[in-house]
Amino acid sequence: MSPTVEGPTHASAQAAVSAPVSAAYSYCEAVTGSQARNFAYGIRLLPTDKRHAMSALYAFSRRVDDIGDGTLPTEAKFARLEETRAVLGRIRAGEVDEDDTDPVAVALAHAARRFPIPLGGLDELIDGVLMDVRGETYETWDDLKTYCRCVAGAIGRLSLGVFGTVAPGTSEAARASEYADTLGLALQLTNILRDVREDAGNGRTYLPAEDLAKFGCSEGFRAGRLSPGADFAGLVHHEVRRARSLFAEGYRLLPMLDRRSGACVAAMAGIYRRLLDRIEREPEAVLRGRVSLPPHEKAYVAVRGLSGLDARTVSRQAVRRRM
Repeated sequence: MSPTVEGPTHASAQAAVSAPVSAAYSYCEAVTGSQARNFAYGIRLLPTDKRHAMSALYAFSRRVDDIGDGTLPTEAKFARLEETRAVLGRIRAGEVDEDDTDPVAVALAHAARRFPIPLGGLDELIDGVLMDVRGETYETWDDLKTYCRCVAGAIGRLSLGVFGTVAPGTSEAARASEYADTLGLALQLTNILRDVREDAGNGRTYLPAEDLAKFGCSEGFRAGRLSPGADFAGLVHHEVRRARSLFAEGYRLLPMLDRRSGACVAAMAGIYRRLLDRIEREPEAVLRGRVSLPPHEKAYVAVRGLSGLDARTVSRQAVRRRM
């Protein structure tokens, strides 16, 4: 089956891109390669036009995240985020020319003309980072889920605009955006577990307060060691189960994508699922430093994605559920 949203072939994509736009995409790809190795590993599996578009989305998102994570005073962060929102408004209004001095804006504007990217998702990302700047904490999973939908679920929906779907018009395909959003939540919750010590060092706590209290971890993790009586392993296993449930639901997106888009998603999600496995096996490792995968494991995950194994597994599971 053919996807409903397909970019041009490799040759036509190259021919259609002017020198300024090509340079803008190269800049975005450099940002992606240096700042997001897991993400860059996945999008290498895409055809050129889709890889360019995903790099542009990442570079813009990275800009937003860097403002939130940077050392500027709070009021300056608010101002910078609103300036970034104004750039997004210019892109949405078609006011960014190819000779604009902002390469990320040039690349994203071009990608948005080529693909039906729901740019409102980037507004949601800015809203989520504003929550970080305000120092918001989360009492329940439902509260945290709202934040995760802004900073990660929205990225899933933006990416779907680039990937497109197969079998349009079916009831299942109509839920593709929902599955993309849910997969984003799974990735973000895995990120939160992986970065629990780093976030604590920056004065941030993302895990729900009611979960921290349930497992005796309300004092947090800034010191990198646990308070007496804390059941950190129990807390981690609780959140891992939640993340696995989100992955299981979000993976239903895979059969809806063309082969290379599905491989990209399977590679990125597969890397995070393996991170989750490592965290589950040794919960306290995240208190010592960032858990990561070696290159050979990432390569294995990419091969699985390209083979379509994950997508076929999801399809078989869906058939069994309907029987």
